[in-house]
Amino acid sequence: MALPRSSTASPDTTGATLIGWREWVAFPDWGVTAMKAKTDTGARTSALHATDIEEFERDGKPWARFVVHPWQRNDLDPHAVEAPCVDQRAVTSSSGTKSVRPVIVASIDLAGSSHEIELTLTRRDEMGFRMLLGRNAMAGRYVIDPSVSYATGRPDRDTRRRNRTRA
Repeated sequence: MALPRSSTASPDTTGATLIGWREWVAFPDWGVTAMKAKTDTGARTSALHATDIEEFERDGKPWARFVVHPWQRNDLDPHAVEAPCVDQRAVTSSSGTKSVRPVIVASIDLAGSSHEIELTLTRRDEMGFRMLLGRNAMAGRYVIDPSVSYATGRPDRDTRRRNRTRA
């Protein structure tokens, strides 16, 4: 018995932007002008490296206070942020560790456009990237070419050097 052939039809990518397996993103509302992000189709929700995560209530609603460190492998240029929590989500990390993380919504700039995405807040000290861009944030907006890095461009040389500085 022959197996049915896969459809050769591709998903509708009209208007989708090509991005690579890693890209530079920004969070302008927080003053973060550049941060490397790894695209991760295995992650449902995007994850952001955050320290000093403190959950609290404001006007009877859950909020989170945290610090964003945009540069890989150092804590230079911290950005203190407060944001409403939209959820608490159980997440299984790539190492198999399960944890419950606060979820916030943030405006992200990528490839010349801005949109809101959900982010889980977690410590990513030992990870190569301070941010993972998960599939929910990419769906319908981006097509990934895993053989390409920085398909949407790179920041200036000084910013790239700042990211490589170890502190």
